[in-house]
Amino acid sequence: MKTLQSANQKGFTLLEILLVIAAIGILAAIVLVAVNPNRQLAQARNAERKSEVIAISNAVYQFTMDNNGLPAGIDATLRNVVSTSGTTTCTIVGSVALATNVSDFVTAVTSTVSYVASIPRDPQVASTGCSDYLIQTVTGNRVIVSAPRAESSASISITR
Repeated sequence: MKTLQSANQKGFTLLEILLVIAAIGILAAIVLVAVNPNRQLAQARNAERKSEVIAISNAVYQFTMDNNGLPAGIDATLRNVVSTSGTTTCTIVGSVALATNVSDFVTAVTSTVSYVASIPRDPQVASTGCSDYLIQTVTGNRVIVSAPRAESSASISITR
């Protein structure tokens, strides 16, 4: 006669599998919150903006040193630096319309003696003639270049 023997089964119970899946889900959520990809991308865009503001400022500074004066088109009026020659009407953050006839500036800093290869554009700007970087002079012919689209309450500007 055969006797029933308890089989020593190997494997996981449904409860054990569910607990492991829940633990992995909780750990994944914690890692996702800690990494915060949106904040990381905003910081990367702000770093690019800072680099581009410095490049525009350096181009103006080098032009000023070589030519004993500011490029045409830069004055006390807050202007959007256009990325192409010609007159372009740009709208900046907050729908503020800005006078943008700074084509002389673009020509001066990108031609003959190239102070900058091309006028950079903000990383979140569509392909238009607008760069969305602002430029103006203040007392003493000091030039301010700024990036008004900076994210995460950052303020990006340079004064020379």
